[in-house]
Amino acid sequence: MSVERELSDCPAPPPVPAPGTLVVDTRRGDLVGEFRGVAGPYWSLRPVRGGAEWEADPAHVRPADAREHLHAATAIANRRSAGERL
Repeated sequence: MSVERELSDCPAPPPVPAPGTLVVDTRRGDLVGEFRGVAGPYWSLRPVRGGAEWEADPAHVRPADAREHLHAATAIANRRSAGERL
């Protein structure tokens, strides 16, 4: 009985977003990343500005808000105009 109660007290994991969805890792100072997939118990995220992917605990990831989407779109446009490869 105590095991059942402990399991019911755990929050349900958030729904898995579609690949390419912008999300925010709150454990990394609200770092915005593009959802890439599931890696075991973690989600793989890719920085919008480029760089190495990282794994995030889904319990500490939230959808990006409108301001964060705009900021990411601007960063991508700036990289393209500078001739960088995305």
